[in-house]
Amino acid sequence: MGLFSFIKNAGAKLFKKKEVAPAVEATASGPVMTEEELEIAALRGEVAKLGININDLNIIMGKSVSIHGETLTTADREKIILAIGNVEGICTVEDYITVTNPEPEATFYTVQKGDSLSLIAKSQYGDPMKYPLIFEANKPMLSHPDKIYPGQSLRIPQLVA
Repeated sequence: MGLFSFIKNAGAKLFKKKEVAPAVEATASGPVMTEEELEIAALRGEVAKLGININDLNIIMGKSVSIHGETLTTADREKIILAIGNVEGICTVEDYITVTNPEPEATFYTVQKGDSLSLIAKSQYGDPMKYPLIFEANKPMLSHPDKIYPGQSLRIPQLVA
């Protein structure tokens, strides 16, 4: 289990601005979803976009977002944590994901204003030309090496000798 902090006001805008929560009413098609249920559905959608197999995914909203489930690799676990943490309004993620084939953990890096993947690679690895390692480690969350933003958290994998 781990507790991960994120910048609350940075990231994908999945949640609508909080207003008065709608009342749950029964309709012909069933009950209306509560705001919390809609947010959990949106977070599940972010995880689904990754295409990562996670068994028994359970997301619990509270002061922090708790994620439960089981993945094959540590990289998959980390990508799920980042996909949820990089959502505007999420500031803490509690990780209860188990990994069947553990591997060395990556470090997380918060993008600063003026950063590029090559600058991050230089600061983390001492070589700006290693930026593709960071880009690949963050796919499919990153669609292009130039599409990063301040406040975003990225995986920085350990270099394999």
